[in-house]
Amino acid sequence: MVRLIMGVKGSGKTKQLIEMINNTAKDEAGNVVCIEADNNMMYDIHYHIRLIDAQEYKLNNAEAFRGFICGLYAGNYDISHVFIDNLCKATGTEIGHETEAFLNWLDAFGERNNIKFTVTVSGEPESATDGMKKFM
Repeated sequence: MVRLIMGVKGSGKTKQLIEMINNTAKDEAGNVVCIEADNNMMYDIHYHIRLIDAQEYKLNNAEAFRGFICGLYAGNYDISHVFIDNLCKATGTEIGHETEAFLNWLDAFGERNNIKFTVTVSGEPESATDGMKKFM
């Protein structure tokens, strides 16, 4: 399952995501991971959450991001929820078909492995492709 949160910069996406992450930390039985485009949430999320700075691992394209997520899961089968803040910034892509393809891959990966994904993307919700809108 993938949930997409989309809005322009400054619209409160990250604040909403932090609240969701902290609530999930209380309720989720499995491990929760948060991947962010830069190191901004360090002091805002619960200490039980595994916080990963994508820049530290040079996850600057969708293919590297896919491999990284697969590696996370291969190393920890107890992951139940992954939050990704600012996907396009982390992967260095624009909103479009590549983002849609990545979200579709996340959805299929999550279904196979029983992982929920919550993803934020900076941009006008109207700029989302039809395939992206099904996750909003």
